[in-house]
Amino acid sequence: MYAMSRLEIEPESCEEEESLHEVGNSQGPNELPICLDHEIAHLTNLKSRPHEHLIRDFHGRRALPVSPVKMLAGRESNYSGRGRFSSADCCHMLSRYVPVSGPVPVDQMTSPAYVSQFSADGSLFVAGFQRYLVYASMSPIVHIVVVRSAAMDSLAKVTDIHEGLDFSADSGPYSFGIFSVKFSTDGRELVAGSSDDSIYVYDLVANKLSLRIPAHESDVNTVCFADGSGHMIYSGSDDTYCKVWDRRCLSARNKPAGVLMGHLEGITFIDSRGDGRYFISNGKDQTIKLWDIGKMGSDITCRPGFRNHEWDYRWMDYPLQNRHLKHPFDRSVATYRGHSVLLTLIRCYFSPAHSTGQKYIYTGSHDSHVYIYDVVTGARVAALEHHRSTVRDCSWHPDYPTIVSSSWDGDIVKWEFPANGEIEIPVTKKRIRRWHFY
Repeated sequence: MYAMSRLEIEPESCEEEESLHEVGNSQGPNELPICLDHEIAHLTNLKSRPHEHLIRDFHGRRALPVSPVKMLAGRESNYSGRGRFSSADCCHMLSRYVPVSGPVPVDQMTSPAYVSQFSADGSLFVAGFQRYLVYASMSPIVHIVVVRSAAMDSLAKVTDIHEGLDFSADSGPYSFGIFSVKFSTDGRELVAGSSDDSIYVYDLVANKLSLRIPAHESDVNTVCFADGSGHMIYSGSDDTYCKVWDRRCLSARNKPAGVLMGHLEGITFIDSRGDGRYFISNGKDQTIKLWDIGKMGSDITCRPGFRNHEWDYRWMDYPLQNRHLKHPFDRSVATYRGHSVLLTLIRCYFSPAHSTGQKYIYTGSHDSHVYIYDVVTGARVAALEHHRSTVRDCSWHPDYPTIVSSSWDGDIVKWEFPANGEIEIPVTKKRIRRWHFY
């Protein structure tokens, strides 16, 4: 394992005029810390940096970003020897076209919108994994709907069959509520986090509950599988801890493989990088944290929590004096600040691997914006402004520079890359005020 330093990231002033490709590279007194010597930065660069031949300028110096013209010329001259762009080349091109133009209305509802997700292949919106959609209310019953495909003849194909999957086992009906439910990569299992402090795994093939783990000391707000193997599960709770569970070596006492501490308040959402090593979490302490499970501690070394039990995020503003407090035993790799996590379990994500190399982190916010951060530099790339209420969820299309956001104002809107200009053109002050570039 490489040694990793912690990166603490603060927002820049919203009045700074910088072109998008210069974000995080300013030389002023408020320069963000740029930390390129830890492994997450190295891996991100491998996935989103073009061939070394293109990075060098006329004098042999390293120069990034590489212009699309130079990229295309290099492809035509077959610099890679393969006659085409590599996946890293494609990510380098596409990750520069951040979806900030808009918004374009998609739908408007009379009630708050809680979820907005593309399916894995981008063909469906909200109805994930192409064939199935699952949802849960404050009960131990998860409902699964057969969606089939995007080309449906009738709405009845979605609305007629809502099969109930009972997660309650022997605890009786409606004894707890489910806060989070996720498919495994192969679609054969569901993992859920609940208000009875537990993690549940449901086997869809056998149509039965296969595992219950008494996981935390408070509500389990978020769970997900770490990677495609399905062996490892990440969980986050109101007890402020992220925990890693390895199903291959769960002991009789259901101890986690490790614990990651650093949040000062409860955790609202976890998103895995998909590599079984890195993930991010959104916290009620108004931060996103990046984690490396190689830095996790044992359950025995888990320190007492630092949660303020007198503060409740559902109706109270976060105390100003707490905004820059740091956990004395913080095990996170990096911390991202600037968005707001209040009222509801706001979600955060890595940007798509295929089109951006997971170069960005994006999140909804209580202050009605969608925020986009650079994973490595910590720069706040954009704050998308349209909504009039909390943005609980947002989703970046897996292939195209498109983000869809959903808000408690009832609006579902789409953001895309502006089609009328190159990313290298300096952003004017007028456009800064419209899109809040940093």
